[in-house]
Amino acid sequence: MKKTLTCVMISCTLIVASMTGCAKSQNNSLANFQPEIANVADNFQLQASNVTQVTTTIDYDWSNSGTMATIDKSGVLTAGTAKISLLDKNGTTVATSDLKVTGNETSSTGVSGIWKIRLELSQFNGTLNFRVQKK
Repeated sequence: MKKTLTCVMISCTLIVASMTGCAKSQNNSLANFQPEIANVADNFQLQASNVTQVTTTIDYDWSNSGTMATIDKSGVLTAGTAKISLLDKNGTTVATSDLKVTGNETSSTGVSGIWKIRLELSQFNGTLNFRVQKK
C-alpha cells in the first residue's frame, strides 16, 4: 500500500510538472528587449524593437514645464494591445492613446510639473516607438 501511494504521488507530480511546462510563458518585462529611452525635460522618447509577448504596466516620471503635450506614435503592433496615458502633476489623466494607431495627438490641459507617462502592454508583439513633448 505504501509503495502504491508513493508511485501515485510521483505520477501526479510528474503530470503536474509536465502540464506546467506546456503552459505558454508570459513575459512581464520590457527590459529584455533593450528599450532606448530618452527622458529629458519637455521631451520623452521610447523605442523597443522585436518585442514579443509582453504584458506589463510601466510608469515613467517626466518633467513637463507646459500644461499640454503632444504624443507622436510610429510603432508597429502585430499582436496584443498597447496604450499610453499621460497623467499631469496632480495625477489627472490628460491623454490616453492606442499605440496601434500611428500619428499625432494632443493632450488636454493639465498642471505643469512632473507628469507620468503610463505604458500598458498586453500580450504585445511588435515595435514600440513614441515621443511625448511639451506643447
